[in-house]
Amino acid sequence: MIYDNRLVAYVLAALMVAMVVSFLMTPVVKSLAYKVGAIDVPRDNRRMHTKPVPRLGGLAIFIGFMVSTLLFVPVMTDTELRSILLGSVVIVVLGVIDDSMALPALLKFVVQIAAALIPVLNGVTIRAFSNPNVFSENLYWVLGPLSIPLTVLWIVAITNSVNLIDGLDGLANGVSTISATTMLVIALLVGEPEVSIVLAALVGASAGFLPYNMNPAKMFMGDTGATFLGFILATMSIQGLFKYYAVISFVVPFLILGLPIFDTAFAFFRRLAHGQSPMQADRGHIHHRLIDMGLSQKQAVATLYVISAILGLSAVVLTTGGEQRAMLLFAALCIAAVMASRQVFPRENGESGDGNGDGEP
Repeated sequence: MIYDNRLVAYVLAALMVAMVVSFLMTPVVKSLAYKVGAIDVPRDNRRMHTKPVPRLGGLAIFIGFMVSTLLFVPVMTDTELRSILLGSVVIVVLGVIDDSMALPALLKFVVQIAAALIPVLNGVTIRAFSNPNVFSENLYWVLGPLSIPLTVLWIVAITNSVNLIDGLDGLANGVSTISATTMLVIALLVGEPEVSIVLAALVGASAGFLPYNMNPAKMFMGDTGATFLGFILATMSIQGLFKYYAVISFVVPFLILGLPIFDTAFAFFRRLAHGQSPMQADRGHIHHRLIDMGLSQKQAVATLYVISAILGLSAVVLTTGGEQRAMLLFAALCIAAVMASRQVFPRENGESGDGNGDGEP
């Protein structure tokens, strides 16, 4: 475990700077959103809000993150981090344009692949991960030539997964904050100073925007924010998690990002089973189902926060205490969460929300 007081001070400073900058920049970005017409107008039943709401809030998150990262991390001496930041710039520019004028899904997908290739071709790759078959004599799978395409697939998939859960006020932003916090704790535990500071900047920037994004949302982060958060979470998971030749290297990233991964996979196979294009938006995401079960928007978001936190805490315990403790903790927390939900979240009928759709075009 890291006990370096200087590192902790840097982490806290990076978090606070990013939070303050993001919070202060949000009203400025909100004015810009009105000027460029980046307004989310509810036109179908997938949208949970009833009034037009400005998006583009992800730009404030990005600015807070970049200011803090450039202040506290020696970016010029780190080629891999520079490539990650450059790729994130491409993602944010794409998001700003898409939030202002809807772009074709195929074009966005191609640009996302190009953005992912920037860090991948500069060394940010998944070279190996542990064999999920614990009975195998081969403990690790070395990817070899598959390293580049699988890493690009991981980055693009997580980038879009976070975007797909952006369907209720504060949902994607809050889940991303929880995931980034989990990665931050693990990075500190395994001794990754630069990764820790970058993740602290991400946590702070996301948290700084959250007051504007909670129900009823004053502003949405839009594709700009959702895809940016997904991109940074994906690339930093490679830097801080997949690099370790340990049993946890396969499981931990999937635990931390379990909620968006599951929702995306479920949406993909559900649409195929119904004869639809996997890219065709629908109203079958987890958050939609929770709303249809009778939960209010705030209750649904809180439920998914708890699930994400349980997965994150299990990942931390798996890193420090081993598989058995992590499984026991996961089971105990799930039981406690189910029991608590019946007391804390009684069914409420007739409450309307102001969510921002499902993050899809």
